Amino acid sequence: MAAEILIIILAIAFAVAVVFIFKRFSVLVLNAVTGLAILFIVNYFKLTVMLGGSEIPINVASLLICAFGGIPGAIILIILALLGIPL
Repeated sequence: MAAEILIIILAIAFAVAVVFIFKRFSVLVLNAVTGLAILFIVNYFKLTVMLGGSEIPINVASLLICAFGGIPGAIILIILALLGIPL
């Protein structure tokens, strides 16, 4: 009887952990998609080049910055490109 209760408690704890991790992962994916979409639009219309900066490279570093920063991360990347600071 005690073993079954322990298994049920462990299954519930595992399910809660999976839901928590999935929520965090979905937020990171949403941030990455929105941030990279902004960077793509800025590069497509060459907005940073018109303002005297360079194009923003879309690579692993910019993906991670957008994933953890979202829209503010994309804005930081745009500001860095305008200042001429390479990533």
